[in-house]
Amino acid sequence: FADIMEHCSDWENKDEICEYLLKILDKQAFDHAGLIYGMGHAVYTLSDPRAVILKKFAKSLSEEKGMQKEFALYELVEREAGNLMQKRQMFKPVCANVDFYSGFVYSMLGIPEELFTPIFAISRVSGWCSHRLEELVNAGKIIRPAYKYVGHHRPYYDINNRDCEQK
Repeated sequence: FADIMEHCSDWENKDEICEYLLKILDKQAFDHAGLIYGMGHAVYTLSDPRAVILKKFAKSLSEEKGMQKEFALYELVEREAGNLMQKRQMFKPVCANVDFYSGFVYSMLGIPEELFTPIFAISRVSGWCSHRLEELVNAGKIIRPAYKYVGHHRPYYDINNRDCEQK
């Protein structure tokens, strides 16, 4: 976001922001990785419920800190980056993940940038350890939980053809 703020003069100008986001996606700007960090998630596609919650707190904090203009830029990037990435032949919807707003929140709280990565890592260590243990137990595979019904199946009867015992 610091890079976007540096290269875009009008943070409310959707066209200017989109033009710069396209440069990022085309590997012509920022770190030339072609990624908009904080956008996309391996599991969450329509919305990351953690991001939805953090966004509400980020908005409230931005109002308290007088940083509504910056928050509005985050919202604009969130909305437009998702649209731009979908136009780029992505096969699933793209939404902001929880880390999209976390750096902004850390900044508003006065946390130094050099602590952002350690905070990110601390919050994930237990999950990373669990994945590693799972890999060891499952011959190198991480298993994502899947729904499997373990009860007893009962035949379906149309409501008009049910008697009291079936209900």
